[in-house]
Amino acid sequence: MSTIVERSGRPEPEAVDDIVRMLTRDYGERAVVNRAIREQHAHGEGMADSGLPDVVVLPHSNVEVAAIVRQCHVARIPVIAFGVGTSLEGHVAAVYGGVCVDLTQMNRLLEVNAEDLDCRVQAGVTREQLNADLKGTGLFFPIDPGANATIGGMTSTRASGTNAVRYGTMRENVLGLTVVTADGSIVRTGGRARKSSAGYDLTRLFIGSEGTLGIITEIQLRLYGIPEAISAAVCQFPDLKSAVDTVIIAMQVGIPVARIELLDDVQMDACIRYSKLDKYEAKPTLFFEFHGTDAAVREQAESMQSIAAEHGGSAFEWATKPEERSRLWKARHNAYYAALALSPGRQAFATDACVPISRLTECVLATRADVEASGLTAPIVGHVGDGNFHLVVLFNPNDPLEREKAESLAQKVSMRAIAMGGTCTGEHGIGMHKLDALVAEHGNAVELMKTLKRALDPRNILNPGKTVPLANS
Repeated sequence: MSTIVERSGRPEPEAVDDIVRMLTRDYGERAVVNRAIREQHAHGEGMADSGLPDVVVLPHSNVEVAAIVRQCHVARIPVIAFGVGTSLEGHVAAVYGGVCVDLTQMNRLLEVNAEDLDCRVQAGVTREQLNADLKGTGLFFPIDPGANATIGGMTSTRASGTNAVRYGTMRENVLGLTVVTADGSIVRTGGRARKSSAGYDLTRLFIGSEGTLGIITEIQLRLYGIPEAISAAVCQFPDLKSAVDTVIIAMQVGIPVARIELLDDVQMDACIRYSKLDKYEAKPTLFFEFHGTDAAVREQAESMQSIAAEHGGSAFEWATKPEERSRLWKARHNAYYAALALSPGRQAFATDACVPISRLTECVLATRADVEASGLTAPIVGHVGDGNFHLVVLFNPNDPLEREKAESLAQKVSMRAIAMGGTCTGEHGIGMHKLDALVAEHGNAVELMKTLKRALDPRNILNPGKTVPLANS
């Protein structure tokens, strides 16, 4: 993993004390210095490496976020945006201390434009909350990264998830943003039109910037009509290659599957134990979901089942009732916790990669061989319909050799994906764990990214140490 080259160190203690006093004066109980609360905001999921903020502030409006950032800009104090802490690459660690801006109390659905299939939300609205609020409109928001993440956090990390093969990622589903910039200005980008040629595409500049270019406070989103028919299925395979080859053929012939998820035998074993999926075997398994009209869903499922059968897949196990589908996908979403349960007392971090679909089998099988050679337990799970898969690496954090093996394994996954024309991360982001991989993937283009960072955040206060670190700040 990368050595962080960043600020010369933490801000001066006097400056920190001053900002904490001002924030506690201005925001009262919404400016928290309690150590337990600060520790909760010091890390996300995955690796336990953390960085403790000096204060956690919970704003209620764009104006309050702007005021906080403006004070920090003047004092040169780091500012870290925080949602619900489900990120996996160290995005929310306050590695130089500073102010954690917790956006979870900015959680209102601001408008729904049902006729135009869009809505506007505050950054603290969660994925599940949004779909609950949309109940009765006939609309839903499909991006599903697994965790009940905030829409602001999903936008900041350019999240995708299980439905991306049909509906795309956050990049394709965000129409516009409200952003607080490093000097405390409030700007709006994009709009409600489905396309525009007006100026630079600032919206997509901020999507995936991981809080390093601005703090996203509002998001204009695309919505979709709830499909007439939804059907889920499970199919098991004799080996990993057969399962992945099935996915490749399905994508190449253009079957419009809504979700297609891979669990290798180790991950399936973990899910069977953790989620009581007793009727399944510990074999490589694909979970499918089909959306559309009744006729279209039947046609998609028949085509998919035919391809699976050609590769040794078992007969589909169907889940058509909403509660059955929910149970199935809850088991998939709990895969991370199921993996943890395989080795109690060990720590885990999840890494991901994405490759062109034609290289997916080769990449997954080579990764499986690396896992076996390492001697570690590391289940494979992935949104393989778009060439994206994850590795959940279990290791003993008190054993330096195991941690070294775990980090080496993650690095091999990243470098292999890059060598195959893919990326070191399809959806987790760079954070502070994949800085070297970013350079390997983008080369000299990283210097252009640094130029953008310096231009938009010249004092380097926005989430320093992440994504594109700056020296001599």
